[in-house]
Amino acid sequence: MALTDKQIERYSRHIILKEIGVKGQKKLLNAKVLIIGAGGLGSPAALYLAAAGVGTIGIADADVVDLSNLQRQVIHTTANIGKAKVESAKEAMEAINPDVKVNVYQTFVDSTNIRELIREYDFILDGTDNFPAKFLVNDACVMEKKPFSHAGIIRFKGQLMTYVPGQGPCYRCVFKNPPPADAVPTCKQAGVVGAMGGVIGSLQAMEAIKYITGVGELLTGYLLTYDAIKQEFHKVKLPSNTHSCAVCGDNPTITELVDYAQPTCELKQKH
Repeated sequence: MALTDKQIERYSRHIILKEIGVKGQKKLLNAKVLIIGAGGLGSPAALYLAAAGVGTIGIADADVVDLSNLQRQVIHTTANIGKAKVESAKEAMEAINPDVKVNVYQTFVDSTNIRELIREYDFILDGTDNFPAKFLVNDACVMEKKPFSHAGIIRFKGQLMTYVPGQGPCYRCVFKNPPPADAVPTCKQAGVVGAMGGVIGSLQAMEAIKYITGVGELLTGYLLTYDAIKQEFHKVKLPSNTHSCAVCGDNPTITELVDYAQPTCELKQKH
């Protein structure tokens, strides 16, 4: 596949990078990335992946745009209040880059549909805002052998890690199980600075781009945390022994997906 003149101009800043070049840009154009959640994290990630020329981007979210979303969910506009988030996101992504094919899934992602949903994609971005969804995404990706980027934001803090099959711990290796119901406040209760989504969601897009192009080192085996108040990033090495993990270990005890019932969107603290 040869790049057109317009594509060479559009992606020129990628192409002049020796780490990406024409070869890397073609990889991006042939890649498929699924974003689960068109909210604070999924919004910036979707915009940057579309701008980067990722050829097929899926976006899954059952909600509609609400006025309270607009403080951080930058892919949506005031004019789109009441519109399905996936349709609002698709409009913005296609407006940025007509090269991109956007698949929309206006549905709740749960144990009955997630494995089929992620199967056709090369890389998954977890842009969800609650623990049940995060454990579901993790377990499904492990079972389907799909790499994915986990992220979470709350107040002035965020965290990020990447799972690649066979190359490091999964989310459940680190956090084991969802916290008890009502153990932590929701985002609605605790609040979140809108720009936190931009910081962490953009890093998720960067992980996807690096995975697709093979450039640099991914956050496999590490948890990256960000404190906006202190303006500090910390990269924490995670335990390397994954053999006993309930889902990705040598003798997994979790072999079927579970829909946990616990609506919350606080960051879980690493033990």
